[in-house]
Amino acid sequence: MAMEPAGTSDPIRHVVLLILENHSFDQMLGCFQGIYPSMDGVDPAHLRENQEDAGTFYRQSATTERQMFVDPHHELEHVAVQLENQNSGFVRDFVRAYPDSTSLARNFIMGYYPLDFLPALHALARHFTICDHWFSSLPGPTWPNRFFALTGTSHGRVNMPQDGQHLVDVKGWFEQDQDTIFDRLSEKAIDWKVYFQGIPQTVALCHQRRALNAARYFYMGQFYDDARGAEEDFPQFCLIEPDFVGSGENDDHPPHDIMKAQKLMADVYNALRSNAALWESTLLVIIYDEHGGFYDHVVPPPAVPPDDHQQEYTFDQYGLRVPAILVSPWVKREVNATLFDHTSVLKYLIDKWHLGPLGRRAALANSIGIALQTGMSLRDDTPVRINLTTQQLVPPDARAEDKAESTRSAHHIALGFLTHYLKIAVVENLPLFYTACARFLEDTKGLIQRWLSWFYKESPAIVVAVQPDKLARDKQPLREQFAKFLGHQKQRALPALARILRDPKVSNDQRHHALRTLAVITGRKFHREQNGLVNADQWLKKYGY
Repeated sequence: MAMEPAGTSDPIRHVVLLILENHSFDQMLGCFQGIYPSMDGVDPAHLRENQEDAGTFYRQSATTERQMFVDPHHELEHVAVQLENQNSGFVRDFVRAYPDSTSLARNFIMGYYPLDFLPALHALARHFTICDHWFSSLPGPTWPNRFFALTGTSHGRVNMPQDGQHLVDVKGWFEQDQDTIFDRLSEKAIDWKVYFQGIPQTVALCHQRRALNAARYFYMGQFYDDARGAEEDFPQFCLIEPDFVGSGENDDHPPHDIMKAQKLMADVYNALRSNAALWESTLLVIIYDEHGGFYDHVVPPPAVPPDDHQQEYTFDQYGLRVPAILVSPWVKREVNATLFDHTSVLKYLIDKWHLGPLGRRAALANSIGIALQTGMSLRDDTPVRINLTTQQLVPPDARAEDKAESTRSAHHIALGFLTHYLKIAVVENLPLFYTACARFLEDTKGLIQRWLSWFYKESPAIVVAVQPDKLARDKQPLREQFAKFLGHQKQRALPALARILRDPKVSNDQRHHALRTLAVITGRKFHREQNGLVNADQWLKKYGY
């Protein structure tokens, strides 16, 4: 494991990033102005309001509604309306998009959750650092904001690759070749993983589809296993991608019950908190990718364009504020008013591990390291566990939640395009007929090797490298298509790792990084064995690599 540079005061050895979706700061955390009067949140004595075209005013109000039954728009042209006259256009934009919407839905746009209604987010906000000036990276939707969080740019894209409505080149979306934070980490032999549930949005980035990067993708069950293990075996950086589709959707995207995301937050926190050694060396960063069309009163300030890719937008203004919390025994219980955006995480990682650059925006961003208190003692007053009640776990309207499962948002449409693209264009770049034949042969090979593994009481590489958790076996075509793609890429990673491990020109750090990659694919901790390199080489030769 790479160590911190000499003289550093940063006690963090592991950074966990959880990115959720589509809610604004006022909506989710604005209530904390009642605890922190200096915080820029919701003031019940001076509630703000928006007016629709017909003249009706809608004022900020506390809500306990757990589902928004339509998806408020948050593409660039809609955000432009929402920001008119000092953020006075949220209701107007919503009513224009949904003229038949009810007063309840229009009030929801201006609503905020009362203190302690959100069991995980509010518990964490009570005990750790709230960032009340964390802006999304651009005034647009999910995908480009997520790209900023992981690459420092969206490569000129500002809209979503959905149904052609925004004239987006769908294929072009999946051929973005910018370097990512994962590339920078691998260059420095920093151990990383992506944990996901169903379909990870990050594979829209070209580099993440490469075999050696795909080898570091794991279903969410592996995160909980890793968090129970030895602290030194936990990745130095990991991204958690929530479930974006299906019955388990917990990304906090409307119209699903918001408590599903609360449970995910609680589960992640509890897993880290229950392992003392891991907890004492970890920073958990929880952010939302963008505001989802919900009201926030702070006008986004100007921003530095990340690069010269400006096909669709100039990228010279931040998006709306989003909920952001820094969770660690090394941060204070406070509000941090520093201007952050998603690239502030990149800035911290780049500075921390001396990584290569990721564009102008990340280079000039304020680092979240500001919130790590120099000389601070390890806190022993943090919650041991966050629990949700049975009432919180059960949707208030089961029929509404069932209906939500069949709702296709722009994000769902985009993920569908992505999995279809992976199926017919990425794997070996073969025509559809040959791809189908390859899939059949691969599946047949898998069945034969599983039989051999039972007969010889061994586990051939394809079994341990590809075997998904129960989520991948969910009877949903999109999940199944991605599971096949991931298995294919992990299988391709094995000969690539063999070449790296045997190359005398490779540095010791990079060889160790490859050894860890082989370890995470196979489940065997070669990097902990006394003769790990020799054992790994023998293992690879045994299976023909």
